[in-house]
Order: sequence, then structure tokens, then C-alpha cells
Amino acid sequence: MAEPVSVQFFGAAGTVTGSKHLVSFGPQRILLDCGLFQGLKPLRVRNWNPPPFAPATIDAVVLSHAHIDHSGYVPLLVRNGFRGSIFCTSATADLLRILLTDAARLQEEEAEIANARGYSKHHPALPLYTVRDVQAALGHVIATPYHRPVSVGNGITTLFRHAGHILGAAIVELIGPDSTRLVFSGDLGRWDQPLVPDPEFVTAADVLLLESTYGDRVHPPDPVAGLARIVTEAAARGGALIIPAFAVGRTQHITWLLRELEPQGRIPALPVYLDSPMATSVSEVYAAHPEEQDQAVQRVAHTRTGSAPVTTRRYQVVGSMAESMALNRRDGPLIIISGSGMATGGRVVEHLRVRLPDARTTVLLVGFQAAGTRGRLLQDGARTVRIHGEDVPVRATIETLDGLSAHADRDEILRWLSGFSQAPRQTWLIHGEPPQAEALAQTIRARLGWRVDVAQDGQRVELT
Repeated sequence: MAEPVSVQFFGAAGTVTGSKHLVSFGPQRILLDCGLFQGLKPLRVRNWNPPPFAPATIDAVVLSHAHIDHSGYVPLLVRNGFRGSIFCTSATADLLRILLTDAARLQEEEAEIANARGYSKHHPALPLYTVRDVQAALGHVIATPYHRPVSVGNGITTLFRHAGHILGAAIVELIGPDSTRLVFSGDLGRWDQPLVPDPEFVTAADVLLLESTYGDRVHPPDPVAGLARIVTEAAARGGALIIPAFAVGRTQHITWLLRELEPQGRIPALPVYLDSPMATSVSEVYAAHPEEQDQAVQRVAHTRTGSAPVTTRRYQVVGSMAESMALNRRDGPLIIISGSGMATGGRVVEHLRVRLPDARTTVLLVGFQAAGTRGRLLQDGARTVRIHGEDVPVRATIETLDGLSAHADRDEILRWLSGFSQAPRQTWLIHGEPPQAEALAQTIRARLGWRVDVAQDGQRVELT
């Protein structure tokens, strides 16, 4: 008699953060993704709660990619007793070392600031995890090639395909001892985007876990024109253009587009400051993985030298914190690209604190802004935002450029689903807020006739 197969959703169900999906093949337990919750406080608080499963009972972790909402809980998992292996692509392994270390340092710094300024309710304020925890966790990581089946348990194999989302991102196939094939889209990317390969099609699955972040909409067709307009108007105002950008993918994408627009005369050649040590390190990882770059970037890389071949004419990397602080004493038009992408932490927070009250400032949001983040508050028209314990007035112009998303939209998701030779027996929608997930479910039912359900937080389902 075949062992029962099930999956339980412990994150990224009813929300776009905290991705954790526990797949059980009888007594064997594989955790797909191990992410932190971000955004609203009730979600963030869950990071501090005891894990919803015993980490010591997990046999292996398989990561779709390195974004913190998919990987950031790994140090806690190891600290709480996990002793297995963590499988991911080679580029993801390289990025984890950067992203997890940065996340730990940021948490340590925020705890120090909270203690120094006395605005934490906890005495003393503590980091969620430390750099030492990250170092211990990285010892469990096994870099795995694309397209090569790898054993992750007794009779269980996994295989990675390109997801087209960020460097190293993978669509995960998990095949159990009874040949049950579960496909996990991870964060599905887009076609014809710079820097990374297109998403790969999958032909068969018994069970599909499918992201639904933008399942209710189609991205704008020409974000480049919007970017050119925003940069030009920001320059005309005479102030800074601040771009909160994720260190992985979005920073490199924005820099590439600015580089393309400058010689076309569509934007002025402004000073561009990359003020993110993590993004600088990530750009070096991009350069170290030419096998994951698209052909356009490879052509440019062959004609430039250094670790960041894709740069603008007046591009500068900001190193120390003192140099970062000095940027806010600079007047006139300039562009600051800095993390974090939702303005929840990192150096961009200080730039916003100083420059949001200035009507000459433009803030450009270039990625999804989760509910409860500063980025979402700015996007929704907040007149003030709280930064380091003070209410900062917002007089800056706030712009959003949705078309740069690294997530597939509704039509791109449907394009990827067209690669299946037949419908999976079960399709569960994850990684989407309820309106987006429900809209995508209705679309898939109407257009493809598939059985599809929206996963609920904490739900356990039998895979039959």
C-alpha cells in the first residue's frame, strides 16, 4: 500500500510572504522554501513564534530562490534543531551567503538602534537571528545544477528548471517514492526580460503549487517609457530620485534600463549612486554566473571590465555608511538606488527620512509593496511615515512602475500553464493575496477547465 502524500501550507497562503510548504511522503518530510514573513505586523510577529512544525523532523529543505521571503527563516530552522540538507541552485547558494548575512546584520543593527533610542517595547531588543546563526545554517546548503535529478530523501528526488525570476530562481519538481510528481512554480518570472533566462515549461505534474501574486492583472506593456518619463521629470524638479530596490534582480534590472536609455537620449545622464553593499555584492554574483545571463547582457559584459559590467555613464558605488550619509548633503538632480525594496530597512530608510519632506524629491517604487510596509504606505498616499520613532512628512512625489515586476502576470502564468500536456490532478494557488488568488483561480477554471483551489494558511491537503 502506497504511503500517504500530503502538503501543508505554513506561509505564502493568503499572503505573498513567508513561503513554507511542508510535503510529506509517508514519514518523510520535505520543506519547500523556508521564508520569513514580511509586511504587516501580525505577519512579522509570526517569525518570532515557535515554528509550526518540529524542525528536527524535517528531512530536507528545497529552496526555489534566495529572496528572504523564501529563504530567510533558514537560520532559525537550523537553530531550532534542523539537521538535514538544504538544496538549491548554485547561484542561489551564492546569494544566500550575501542575503542571509545581510538580514542578520540588519536585525542586529536595528536591535542596537532600538536599544540606544529606547523605542522598543522589549528590553533589551534582540535580533531575530545573528550572523553566527547564518554561518551555521550555510553549512547545510548543497548547490545543485539545473536539470539534474538529485536525491533529497529515501526515494525522493528533486529537479530544478529555470524560473526566469531572479538569478538562480528555480521551478522545483519533487518526485516521491510512489512517483507522485509535485511541481512548485516558486516565483514564476517573465519572458523577454533582461539579465535572466525565460521561464522553462513543464509538461507534467500530479500536483501543482502555483504562485498568484499578479493573478488578477496584466503588467503595463512598456515600463521603459514610464521610467524615462519619471527620470526626466525628477531631473526637472531639481531634486533626488530615490529608488528603493531589491538587491537581487531589481537593482540590476533598473541599472540596465538606465544604461539603455542614456545613449538613446531619452533621459539625462544623471549621477547614479548604488548605495547598497548587498546589491554591490549581488552584482558580483551575477557577473560570476554568465550561464544565467541572457545574450544581451553577455554581449555587454564581454565589452566591459570589472565585476559590474552593466553600469551607467556616471555610475558610482557607495561604500561606507559615512559616504551614504554624505549623499544627503548633495543638492541637484541625482539618482540613488538603495535597499530595501519595500523601504522596511537598509540605507534607503535614512534617505527617505531626510528627503521625503522636500517637494523636489521623487520616490520611485519599482516592485511589489506588501501591506504594512513603508513602501505600501507611500504608494497608498500616506501624508506621514514613521521612521526611527519619528513621523516624517511626505511632500515628495511618489511614483510606481509596476511593469518592472519580476513576477509573471495573469497572461504570462497562463502561457506557462499551456506547457502542460494535461491538467494536474490538483492545482493549489499560493503566494498571492486573496483577491489576486481568487481571480486567477476563476480564470484558470474558465479558460483551461482545470480543478484549482486557493490554499489556506495552515491547511493540510491529501495529494491523491
